Amino acid sequence: MTLHIRLAAPTDNAAIEQIENAADQLLIDRLTPHRWEPAPAGGSRAAEPGYILVAEETEGSAVIGFVHVLEHDQAAHMEQLSVLPEHGRRGHGRALVEAAKNEARRRGYECISLRTYAEVPWNGPFYARVGFVETKPVSDFHKHLAEVEERFGLDRYGRRIQMTAALL
Repeated sequence: MTLHIRLAAPTDNAAIEQIENAADQLLIDRLTPHRWEPAPAGGSRAAEPGYILVAEETEGSAVIGFVHVLEHDQAAHMEQLSVLPEHGRRGHGRALVEAAKNEARRRGYECISLRTYAEVPWNGPFYARVGFVETKPVSDFHKHLAEVEERFGLDRYGRRIQMTAALL
């Protein structure tokens, strides 16, 4: 089976939202929050500066995963990576991360960042295995992301960290 990764099209917006909600359920089951916000609409993700790549198991088949990268203040930031749980543990997330890194490199970025839970196995440890290292927020953009997470209280479910991968 060959995974096909491409830039998202407007026709993918509904699938992107559904995929994120399905993937979030794994995190909800692990963290057991009292309340968890549903995924943003795919169209609102697509309206943000940056790009979304989607994965299909074969070209033209249903979308099974996506990665959303924000481009802000000369930074490439991986905002979201989601794969349908029934398609998990097959390397699709890793392939999407590599595709996101390649696209960021193609667009001239020297690194790509993300924010995640340090101890959730498919978060911090996974990203470390694909070349990310823990870093401190130094830019206004990255500090703002950390402040938003703090306002939402995401750290009550575990330590939140920023991670960065060099693209050179």
